[in-house]
Amino acid sequence: MVTCAVVGPPSDPPRVAYAVGRKAGGAVARNLVRRRLRAAARSHRAELEPGRAYLVSVVGNSVASSYGDLSTSLHDALRALREEGP
Repeated sequence: MVTCAVVGPPSDPPRVAYAVGRKAGGAVARNLVRRRLRAAARSHRAELEPGRAYLVSVVGNSVASSYGDLSTSLHDALRALREEGP
């Protein structure tokens, strides 16, 4: 799930934060999911709007999810956010 809020002027770069809860597993597993999400956010950089802050939160057990699954999920969430509007 991705939520968004306007936090600064459009000249500021987009900011991304990650929330991976304990349900995702132990510390090692959560860090793995966080690293995969960071890589996915880098690959979808063009979809991130300048001047906005994004919170990417993981729901459920995402440790079993591959990078491709997480990247697709992030892409879908960003698209839904764009369609929803500000």
